[in-house]
Amino acid sequence: MKEIIVAVAGQPNSGKSTIFNMLTGARQHVANYPGVTVEKKIGRYSYQGDTVTLVDLPGTYSLTSYSQEERVARDFLLHEKPAAVLDIVDATNLERNLYLTFQLDEMGIPLVVALNMMDVAEGRGMKIDTYKLSELLGATVVSTVGKKGRGGEKLKDAILNTYKEDGLQTGYGVACMGCSACLGMSREKGSFRVDYGEELESILMPLEKRLSEDPKISARYPARWLAVKLMENDSEARRLVQKVEES
Repeated sequence: MKEIIVAVAGQPNSGKSTIFNMLTGARQHVANYPGVTVEKKIGRYSYQGDTVTLVDLPGTYSLTSYSQEERVARDFLLHEKPAAVLDIVDATNLERNLYLTFQLDEMGIPLVVALNMMDVAEGRGMKIDTYKLSELLGATVVSTVGKKGRGGEKLKDAILNTYKEDGLQTGYGVACMGCSACLGMSREKGSFRVDYGEELESILMPLEKRLSEDPKISARYPARWLAVKLMENDSEARRLVQKVEES
């Protein structure tokens, strides 16, 4: 029996805790992340002969370094290297929630998306093509209603399949940041890229290339994600690069 470590991410009010409780039931405990006062909730469930350990990351709107919660979530993903990430997305506020999803996808960790609160979205007349969204993100997308316990078994199946496939999804998406409707797709496996536009890409791509050619940096961090963070003048990203260079 293997133990599969899965990080549970999501923005505040996405229903993350509800999904976490739905999957793990009473098999959970609370500790603290090392060196900080942020709670670390861990839960487990067994599925098809394997034990899946869920680590509930702090709810964050992004993976920048502006808050302690964001740093804790990002450090866990970068350094603990979970087998997969379960991203809880509020289906009623898809555009805002996908901001975090894109950042998770750019980190290159195998991803499963729980499209939560689908009953509320449908009640508002919203129609979401989960198959197309899955295709664009290069990740399995599962419709869920956490409060009613809907979608739990499909999530467990998606997590296990994603783990077994080692993140080699059927395609990766290219999303134009100019408008939410402009979405394209490439068939290359295992990668997801946001096209930030010609002006930014002319700077971003050479930086990404330089980072990817550094064996120390590329062995520890995803070059595309790190390049984006450096362009954002993220202080923690600069610290990561400096630390590698000094090692």
